[in-house]
Amino acid sequence: MATIAAGRYAREREESDVFLTENRITGANLIVAFVALAIGGLFGVFQALEYNQINLYTSIKPVLPGQYYQGLSLHGVLNVLVFTTYFIIGWLTFVGTRAFDRPLASRNLGWATFGVMTVGLVLAAIPLLMNNATVLFTFYPPMKADAIYYIGLTLVVVGSWLLEVNLVLTYRQWKAANPGARTPLPAFMALVTMTMWTLCTVGIAAEMLVLIIPWSLGLVGGTDPVLARTLFWFTGHPIVYFWLLPAYISWYTMVPRQGGGKLFSDPMARVSFILFLILSIPIGMHHQYTDPGVSQIWKLVHAVFTVGVFFPSLLTFFNVVASLENAGRARGGKGFLVWIFSLPWGNPAFATQVLAMILFAFGGAGGLINASYNLNLVVHNTSWISGHFHLTVGTAVTLSFMGITYWLVPLLAKRELFSRWMALAQAWTWFVGMAIFSHFMHYLGLLGMPRRTQIGAAPYLNAEWRMWLPFVAVGAVIMFVSAILYYANMVLTITAGKRMAEEPEVEWAQAVSGPNDGPAWLDRFTPWLVIAVVLIVINYAPTLVQLISTTTLNIPGVRSW
Repeated sequence: MATIAAGRYAREREESDVFLTENRITGANLIVAFVALAIGGLFGVFQALEYNQINLYTSIKPVLPGQYYQGLSLHGVLNVLVFTTYFIIGWLTFVGTRAFDRPLASRNLGWATFGVMTVGLVLAAIPLLMNNATVLFTFYPPMKADAIYYIGLTLVVVGSWLLEVNLVLTYRQWKAANPGARTPLPAFMALVTMTMWTLCTVGIAAEMLVLIIPWSLGLVGGTDPVLARTLFWFTGHPIVYFWLLPAYISWYTMVPRQGGGKLFSDPMARVSFILFLILSIPIGMHHQYTDPGVSQIWKLVHAVFTVGVFFPSLLTFFNVVASLENAGRARGGKGFLVWIFSLPWGNPAFATQVLAMILFAFGGAGGLINASYNLNLVVHNTSWISGHFHLTVGTAVTLSFMGITYWLVPLLAKRELFSRWMALAQAWTWFVGMAIFSHFMHYLGLLGMPRRTQIGAAPYLNAEWRMWLPFVAVGAVIMFVSAILYYANMVLTITAGKRMAEEPEVEWAQAVSGPNDGPAWLDRFTPWLVIAVVLIVINYAPTLVQLISTTTLNIPGVRSW
C-alpha cells in the first residue's frame, strides 16, 4: 500500500510540475520587471517634486552626477523599456504555454531569452548609472551616449525576439497534435503580439546597427537625425501596442471570468488583434509632423492610418464592456448601468484592471488629438504628451500588469495573496493619483509647459504654471503611496502568505460567441502577416529611400550633460 501511495504521489507531483520551468522563467522576468519599475518610479516622484522646486537630486549628486536629466533617462528606460519588456516576456511565456497546455518547445531557449536580455540590461545600465547615457529613453541623435548603452539595448530587443521563435515552435507542436482545431484565443493573441513586436523592432534594430552603434564607436564621422528619428518611430509608436496587447489579453481572456461572466465574442477579439498587427506599424510618422525632410504627403498618409488603428481599439472597448455587462447581469445586475455595481469590486485582480480600463478611455480619446495634424501642433512636445503617456503606459499597462500579478504571483509562489484590502487600496490610490497627475499634466501642456525639461529651474517658469504644478506633485505622491502598498503586499505574499495545498487551475473565459462561430481564415497567420508587410513597405519605403539616398552622415555627436 505504501508503494502504491508513493507512486500516486510521484505522479501527482509530476503533473503539478509540468510547467515548473515555465513558472520559473515567468517569475524571473517578473522580478526584474518590478525592480525596474520601483527604481524608475522613484525618479518619477523626484521629477514631480522638482517641478515644484523641491530638488531631491542634490542630495544624491555623488550617485547621480547628471542630476535631473540622468534621473529622467533612468525613469524612461527602466519604466518604459525594461519594466514593460520583461513583464511581457514573462507573461506571454505563461500565457502561451498554459493556453497550448504544453511546455515551451525549447526550455533552454526560454532561459536564453532571459539571459540575453539580462546581459543587455546590465551593459546598458553601466553607462546609464555613470552619466554616459543621459540621452532620455528616445536617445535622439545628435545626443550621443556610450556605445555600450546602445549595444545593451539592442541585446534586450534581440533577446525578446527569441520568445517569438519559441512560441512559434510550440504552436507547431500543438498544431501537429491538434489538427483542424482553432488556436486557443490567449495563445493566438500571444503569437500576434510577438509577431507585431518582431516586425516593428526592425526599425530600431536598423537604427542601432546601421547608424547609431557605428557612430558611437567612431567608425563613421557623423549621423543623420531625421533618418534616425524615422527609424526610431518605425518602432516607437507600435511599441505602444506591444505594451497594450498583453494587457488586452488579460482583459479579454481573464477579466470576464474573474467578473463571473463570459467574453462577448471570440471572433471579434481575433479581428481586433489582426487589425492591430496590420495597422499599428505604418503610422509612426505622426510623431514627426514637425520634422523637416519628411514629405507632407506621407505625414498625411500616416495620419489617416493612425486614425484607422482607432477602430480595433473601439472593437476592444465594445467587446470588453459587453463582457463586463454579461458578468454584471450574471451576478444579478439590472438596469441600463446599474449592473456595474454587481461586478466583483472586492476582487483585487478584477477591480485593478477595470480601473485601468476606465482611465485608459481618456487616454484613447487624447490619442486622437495627438494623431490630428492641426491639434498635434498645439500639444507637440508639451507636458500634454507626458499626461497622455501616463494614462496609457502608466495606467492601462502598469495598473493592468499589477492586477494580473494579484493572481499570478500567488499562483507562481503557491501562496495566497497576503492582503486583499491592501491590494484594493493600492488600486484605488493609483487610480486617484494618476487621475490628478495626468489631468494637470494635460492642462499644463495646453498652457504651453514643455516636456523633457527641468521646469523647477527654468527661468521662464510663470505664475500660471506655478498655480497648477503642486497638483502634479500631489498626484505623484499618492501614486508613490500606492506603489509602497503594492510592493509590501507582494513581498509579504511571497514570504508570509498562506501556503496553498496545490497550484490553482488557470481558467480562461468562455465566450458567448465561440471560436467556431467565426470563419476559419481568422485563425490563419500568413495572410495577415503578408498584408502587414505590404502596408509597411508602402508607407515607409518612399521616405526611407529618399532619406537614405540624400544623407551624408555628417552630424557630429553632442554631449549635453
